[in-house]
Amino acid sequence: MPRKKSESKYKMKTHKATSKRFRETGSGLIVRTKIGKGHLRRNTPKRVKYLLSETIVVKATGLTRHIKRLAPYMSKKD
Repeated sequence: MPRKKSESKYKMKTHKATSKRFRETGSGLIVRTKIGKGHLRRNTPKRVKYLLSETIVVKATGLTRHIKRLAPYMSKKD
């Protein structure tokens, strides 16, 4: 029995580092976490640790276009 022909040509591959670092909100904005959370936070104040937990909206349009190109299925809602 012959194989069924697929209608779509290709599947895009998601850049895994991008999908782990960025996410898309419900309104379509790309957000990221702040840097400096990897290690050496033992002596930092609680307030600074709290401020590091906030997310920041990516404002640069070129960067958002680049992120959406690297993670094409981030905005798809099933």
